[in-house]
Amino acid sequence: MSAESTPEHAIPGPGEPAGPGSRRRGKGRRRKPRARRRKALLVAAWSAAGVVVLGGTGAGVLYFKLNGNLTSVDIDQALGTDRPEKADNGSQNILVLGSDTRSGGNDELGGGTDDGTARSDTAMIVHVYQGHKKASVVSIPRDTLIDRPECTGTDGTEQPAAHEVMFNSAYSTGGAACAVKTVESVSGLRMDHYLEVDFSGFQKLIDDLGGVDVTTTEAIKDPDSHLDLAAGTHTLDGEQALGLVRTRHGVGDGSDLGRIQLQQAFVKALVDQVKDVGLLGNPKKLYDVADTATRTVTTDSDLGSVNSLMSFASGLKGIGASNMNMVTMPVRYDPADANRVLVAGDKARQVWDALKNDRPIPGSATEGTATGGAEDVVTTS
Repeated sequence: MSAESTPEHAIPGPGEPAGPGSRRRGKGRRRKPRARRRKALLVAAWSAAGVVVLGGTGAGVLYFKLNGNLTSVDIDQALGTDRPEKADNGSQNILVLGSDTRSGGNDELGGGTDDGTARSDTAMIVHVYQGHKKASVVSIPRDTLIDRPECTGTDGTEQPAAHEVMFNSAYSTGGAACAVKTVESVSGLRMDHYLEVDFSGFQKLIDDLGGVDVTTTEAIKDPDSHLDLAAGTHTLDGEQALGLVRTRHGVGDGSDLGRIQLQQAFVKALVDQVKDVGLLGNPKKLYDVADTATRTVTTDSDLGSVNSLMSFASGLKGIGASNMNMVTMPVRYDPADANRVLVAGDKARQVWDALKNDRPIPGSATEGTATGGAEDVVTTS
């Protein structure tokens, strides 16, 4: 969770006992879906699945017991008024981060490094179009070199702006507020909401849901991520799902871009399956999912109650996997460092301009950009 957040006490529930510039670095090379669409978007964001499902059941009495689980951050107060203007076209932008902190239960999970810091291992901008019937999701590679604006550090000290640093360092520098500020600086888009998911909670959430079905078109093996999958159809448990969305060595060109392609495929599989997990007839399972989800997620203060999350989710009932367009921010490999990518400026601007004007992202924005080589390695079963 974000270092600047302070969670409230949980109430027990039923049954509980970076752009181009001058650099000097070494060279390198490089089952049938039902109609309950209201569940889709936040599940796709990995963080509020249980809350969204809960809202569809009419069992609203439970969510008052879940409020104490939620952690929130006042992004607006932290950033002040020096931000892009809010869109007036009915659209919304939500920044979703997966936290790579090695604290708590996360230090036993595959991937990442135990260096005492926290990073945004996964970052997605979810743009909800006017009418809330479709969305575009733009993944931001963690290894992108960007110019980070000045931020207040997690220790309260002022951190000066930094040139050509990795994107995910913004979170380790100043937590949620610095991550939002950096994304707004890079994209020119105002983030209306913020959602952060803790990886150990993500693993438990998948287990509570009963796993997720995917098909792999080739074998994926990555000891670092505790992942060993033969080609074929699998029901991934929480550990396997986490390994899949974090592996970067088992598929494609071994870069973060290949991992992003796996993440996007898994999100769509999760959205397709969550409608069929049988929660409506299983109150105990329903509560477990909602309890895990609310313990796992950190939100901006506007979404910092179950009532607020439910109101937000109810406005997204028309969005499902079939009307979510998922892309990666256009980048190119850094010729000076095999482990970094650079923003493809003109093409990235096509993406941000489209979202700012609430238009579909044009196909030309991602043509000819670096991809990672892991497309279609994972598909829905």
